[in-house]
Amino acid sequence: MKNWFVALLLPALVSPVFGQDPVFSQFYAAPLHLNPAFAGVTNAPRITLNYRNQYPNFPNAYITYAATYEQSIEALNSGFGLMLSADAAGDGIYKTNRAAAVYGYRLQASDDFFIKFGVEAGLIQTVIDWNRLVFGDQLDPLTGAVDGSGNPNLSQELQPDRLNNTVFDVSAGLLAYGGPFYGGISVKHLNTPDESIIKLNENLNAGLPLRMTFHAGAEFNLGGRNNRGNTAFISPNAMFIKQGPFGQFNIGAYAGFGQFFGGAWYRHTLSNPDAAIVMLGFRKGVLRIGYSYDLTLSQLAQAPGGTGGAHEVSLTINFDDSRELARRKRASRYNDCFKMFN
Repeated sequence: MKNWFVALLLPALVSPVFGQDPVFSQFYAAPLHLNPAFAGVTNAPRITLNYRNQYPNFPNAYITYAATYEQSIEALNSGFGLMLSADAAGDGIYKTNRAAAVYGYRLQASDDFFIKFGVEAGLIQTVIDWNRLVFGDQLDPLTGAVDGSGNPNLSQELQPDRLNNTVFDVSAGLLAYGGPFYGGISVKHLNTPDESIIKLNENLNAGLPLRMTFHAGAEFNLGGRNNRGNTAFISPNAMFIKQGPFGQFNIGAYAGFGQFFGGAWYRHTLSNPDAAIVMLGFRKGVLRIGYSYDLTLSQLAQAPGGTGGAHEVSLTINFDDSRELARRKRASRYNDCFKMFN
């Protein structure tokens, strides 16, 4: 059982930055994953797709997929969203699937200051592929996990009664914005759900620790418009995430120039430098696609072959960019300092 416990922990030990939850470097392209209060910050429906491959030089240490749909209902000052995500660790041996519904409500405090409240509720499912685990008693000094004929060596470890677990999860967030500035806070796993599959010790299964996220930024127009009336802008921003003993701090800036956009960030954990992040993207009509790369700065970069960094791709379909909706937005009292999120 000790070997089973080590095998289960290995995927988590590969990535001390993220703790138990995946975090996208392109957090602006996954706003509901950052803070449920972002639900409905666009007038029209929005669909986002995200893919992240972290440390590909390791055996597919972490691969994360996510899909989100959100819709604003202006008459109710509300926004609604649906989120799906899947996180595969250790080449898919340990998987975490999430599905959640999100609601956000906007309160206008003054002519140019708004507060949004968001709640998120859903399910988390964890699954272990027991047949792909390799335990210490299966390893032969000469042939490894197989015998001389290539057949897998047997293990004395007993398969647990269940290989998956599904739990209910609740999160909440707050977002405030006015003029060129915005800031927010979100708290994930308010009910600290216990997603563990095996309970080795009740004291060790206290559930997912709260994930606290603080984020803030500003948006400044740089002047000039393209033929669609889009201004060039720059958005400096910062984010701090703390979950259990793990934490990270991101600081950088995002810039848009007509159909092109890009950004750069530095990420630091609580104890050491972690990564430098660069991103480039292109938008056309309602479509926006971005690619980012995380250059590992921690001691993991000294591992044989390196980590391979992290590759991330995002695709956003924002129907708010249609010409009719853009005209309605300009004609309304719509406050928008979220160009990097749109």
